This record gives sequence, structure tokens and C-alpha cells, in this order.
Amino acid sequence: MNLKEDLKHPVFRVIGRIADSMDREVYVVGGYVRDIFLGRKSQDIDFVTVGSGIELAGAVARALGPRTPLSVFATYGTAQVKHKGLELEFVGARKESYRRESRNPIVEDGTLADDQNRRDFTINAMAIRLNESRYGELVDPFGGLADLARNIIRTPLDPDITFSDDPLRMMRAVRFATQLGFEIYPETFEAIRRNADRLKIITRERINDELGKIMRSPRPSVGFLLLDKAGLLQYAFPAVLDLKGVETVDGIGHKDNFLHTLQVVDHVAAKSDNEWLRWAALLHDIAKPATKRYDERLGWTFHNHNFLGEKMVPGIFKKMKMPMNEHMKYVSKLVGLHMRPQSVADAGVTDSGVRRLITDAGADLDDLMTLAEADITSKNPAKVRRQLESFGRLRRRMDEISDADALRNWKNPVNGNEIMEHFHLPPGQQIAVLKEAVKEAIMDGEIPYDHDAAWEWLLRNAPALLAQAPASH
Repeated sequence: MNLKEDLKHPVFRVIGRIADSMDREVYVVGGYVRDIFLGRKSQDIDFVTVGSGIELAGAVARALGPRTPLSVFATYGTAQVKHKGLELEFVGARKESYRRESRNPIVEDGTLADDQNRRDFTINAMAIRLNESRYGELVDPFGGLADLARNIIRTPLDPDITFSDDPLRMMRAVRFATQLGFEIYPETFEAIRRNADRLKIITRERINDELGKIMRSPRPSVGFLLLDKAGLLQYAFPAVLDLKGVETVDGIGHKDNFLHTLQVVDHVAAKSDNEWLRWAALLHDIAKPATKRYDERLGWTFHNHNFLGEKMVPGIFKKMKMPMNEHMKYVSKLVGLHMRPQSVADAGVTDSGVRRLITDAGADLDDLMTLAEADITSKNPAKVRRQLESFGRLRRRMDEISDADALRNWKNPVNGNEIMEHFHLPPGQQIAVLKEAVKEAIMDGEIPYDHDAAWEWLLRNAPALLAQAPASH
């Protein structure tokens, strides 16, 4: 098969001519070749040459102009050239061998065949030659093109060797299956199950990179179900394992919270590209196993699982070496608040409840509403319709409240220093009581969200409030 028409960008001819002048073979390889057949555009292009990839990259950079950026990674024998929005990665063909206790290979120079043998999957092992004599010729020794047509993820060589050598490839198999909507070939999948415990030698950072790509896929549930079925989830993200299963007492069971959670993640993914909102969906019920109780009158209960879940998120992020920054705080916040829209809607959408919801959610209100609506997974269509209608009323009332935009960026109009100076009070609990009373009065609509009105209200009510407040020390 000749793919000249798919290599129209001038840079391919330039690289081919330079390789010819150096008497080198050069090929486009990997994901870029795969994506040609999938009709997907990519700005990242990998090239393999028989010889030094760094030397070829340097010659290409010089040919493309004196200001062409060139980055050399001598330790890995690779180099990168950036050109008009493209990232061109160059490496010399190589063969690899592994020690069982490490995923770091022993690397030697090799042929194109050696390089294709070490690739993870057949669909990533195709190459297109750029030398003039065979320009555009597809080299596909393992039937990658046929596997693309069949939507199959399969290893080029013995899958047990492939996955034992580099266990991260098991995560990549699941990730590609999730991203592309492909199936993992049965023999390949069984090898993943046999080698799942090898994932223990892979760093958390590299596992998290694959998890993030699964989470950003159109239907993340596909990936998490495959990870579970393959035995990888206990190593990749064990925090959700306790959600699995249904317990029954007196013939009454609760829903499988693992399957429910994955439904919620998919619902969120259908509405939002926000990766961290999807993580909030994955963790929104994380405390249900710890709070699960059976009540003879009420059935199964999970009281305060939202509040406990909020407290659990930082520990999970720390253990999983996920970012301990604003992303973690965002996920924790949404987990803690995910029940609030439903409770406000169930209470009849009062103005005070709406104001508190807007204030507490702040800039994340829209994301919170997306999560709360995604959490409606009942199999009863009438129940789903009623809940969505009540959420619709809640959304309309949020839009109608005149100070909604200001409330999203809530800041108490009465300053603590102002209170201390006027009432001659030291810092402490009494100040907190007075400020909270002002907030409650605004939330209840008793006074407008305005400094002067709030201050007048506080002057009238402070004596009674201070009489009931504990003294500051």
C-alpha cells in the first residue's frame, strides 16, 4: 500500500531527502500512522531511522532554518524538532531486552524490524517509508491495518512477554480500547489478567497519566470496567474497589455503588470536558461504604457520606500522588456539596436555600449542578423526570434571584476588623457569631446584600447576639 497522498506536508519530503543524503532509512511510525487510517489529525509525529536519531534531527533542524528549535535527549537517544506547529520526534531503530525486576530496558541499536517488534500493539507498529525510492510505502508486518479494520487491540509478539517487559502497556491497552472504542483481543486480555500484578513496579505518575487519558475519553466507564475485569484496578486506583457489590438484608438490597458511580461519570462526560469534574463524579460516593447502615424502617442509609467523602478526598489524592493543589480542593468541594442541589429542590426551592447554595458553590455552581443532575440514575423513568423537573425549577429560581451573580463571589459585607473596633472585642468566637448572623440574615432575605443595610441590622441585633455567644479569650 502506498500512502503518498497522506504525506502531503512538505516536511516529510524534506526528512526523506536528508535521510537519503546520509544514506539512512527513515520512517514515520506509531500513532501518526495509526491516526491516518482513523481519520484523526495529529501534530505529533514520530520518526525512526536506522542509525542515530539525534544526528538526523540535527540535520533536519538545520535544513528547516536557523531558528528551528531542536531539543536533544541524549540519555534516551532521542531528539525533538518543532516546526510550524508540528512536534517531530526522532529516534534510532533499536531492540530492547528487560530484567524482570525493572521496566527499564537494555537498549541496543537495531533494524526497523527490531523496532517494530518492541512496539506495544499491532496498530502502533506500522511504519511508512520516506526515502525517495519507496516513498509512502506501508510496512505492516503484524497486520495492524487489519486490526484497525476489526477494531482490535493486540500485541505484535507474545503478550505475556510484551506485558511482563513493560507492564504500563497493560494500562495503555485499556486506554486505547477506551479512547477508540476498540476491543482487546481475548488472548491479549487474558495475558493482562495473568500479568496484572506486574503493574506494581510502575510509578504512580505514569499510571496516573494513563488514568487521566481514560478519564478524558468519551466514556470513561469503559476503561474503569476493563481495569476491574483485568485485575488492574486494585493497583491503578484501589480507592473505588469498596464501592463494588450489593449487600442484602431481609430481602432488601442497595444499588451497586460502583456501577452507579461509573454511570454518573459517563453522564458528566457527556456534558463536560472538565477532567476534574469527572474525578469528582468518580469520588462523589466514595464514603458510602463507610457510612452504610441498614435501618428496619428506612432500609439502607448512607447518612453524611457527602461530608465524610469531602474529608477523604485529600488523603486519596495524596496516596495516589495526584495534584495536591486547586484541583484537589475543587474535587473535595464538589464531593461535599453534591447532595445540596437535591436537598434544596426537595425543600421547595426557597429563596434562602437557593442563596446558600449559590454562596457555598461560588464559581463552581454550574459544575455542581451538572454533577447533581448526573447523579440521577434511577431505573424508574417517572422518578428521573420528577427529579429533573425539580432541578429545572431550581435553575430557574437561581437565575431569577437578583443578587445571584454577586453571591457566587460571596464576601461578607461586614468586616471583622470593623466589628472588633466598634464593639471593642478581641478576635475570637464572638466575631464569628456576629459575621455568621449577618450572613444568615442575607441568606434569609431579611436584609439586602449590602454593607450599609447589613451594618444597620448588626447594630440593632448585636446586643442579643453577643449575650448568647461564648466570650472570646
